Amino acid sequence: MGRVALVTGGTRGIGAAVCKALAAGGYTVAANYAGNDEAAAAFTAETGVPAFKWDVSDFSACKAGIAEVEAKLGPVEVLVNNAGITRDGMLHKMSPEQWHAVINTNLNSVFNMCRNVIEGMRERSFGRIVSISSINGQKGQMGQTNYSAAKAGEIGFSKALAQENARKGITVNVICPGYIGTEMVRAVPQDVLDKHVLPQIPLGRLGEPEEIARCVLFLVADEAGFITGSTITANGGQYLI
Repeated sequence: MGRVALVTGGTRGIGAAVCKALAAGGYTVAANYAGNDEAAAAFTAETGVPAFKWDVSDFSACKAGIAEVEAKLGPVEVLVNNAGITRDGMLHKMSPEQWHAVINTNLNSVFNMCRNVIEGMRERSFGRIVSISSINGQKGQMGQTNYSAAKAGEIGFSKALAQENARKGITVNVICPGYIGTEMVRAVPQDVLDKHVLPQIPLGRLGEPEEIARCVLFLVADEAGFITGSTITANGGQYLI
C-alpha cells in the first residue's frame, strides 16, 4: 500500500480529480465529503476510493473522521484541503450567516484538519499538506468578501505552518486555481462564460480539474521535499503574481 492521502471535498469536482490522480499514482486514498450521499456512493463505485462523511467545519467531527480513516487505512501522510463553499453577496447585503458559513467551511476547516494530522506527521518526520485556495484569494472578487478572505487566509496559514514544520520533513503548499470546468462553473450560462469569463483568460479556455490534480500530485511527491510555503498559480494567465 502507498502513502495514505486524505482529500476533503473529495467526491466531486477538483477533489474527485485529485483523488483519482492520487490513486493512479499509487497512494491509498480516502475522500471526505459533507452531504451528497448519492454522489459519494457513485464516486466510490466508480473509483474504489472509500468516502467518509463528516463536516470539516466541526473540529470534533474532523478528529473523529480522521481517526476512522487512520483505523481503516493507516496514518494520514498526505492531506489535501479542498472542501469549500460559496455564499456570495455584496458586503452591504451579506448576512452574518453567509460570512460565517464560508469562513467556517473554507478556512476554519484547514485548521481543523491540519491540527488533527500534524502531530502524527511530526512524529513520523514526514508529511505533505496542500490547500486548494483560489485566484480570488489572490486578487479579490466583488461579491465575495467572505470567500476571498477565507482563500487568502489559507495562503497565510500555509506559509506560517510551512515554517513551523520544515525541519520535521513536512511541506505545506497552496494551489490557486482560476476558472476550472467543474460542475459549478459549467452551470454558468454559456453566453456569460463567452462574454465575461473567457475573455479574461489569456489561454482562452477554462482549466480542467485534472490540471489541478497534476499540480497536487507534483507537490505531494517524496521528490518535492524542497518545495514548501509556495503557491502555485494555475489560472491560464488570468492573474499573474
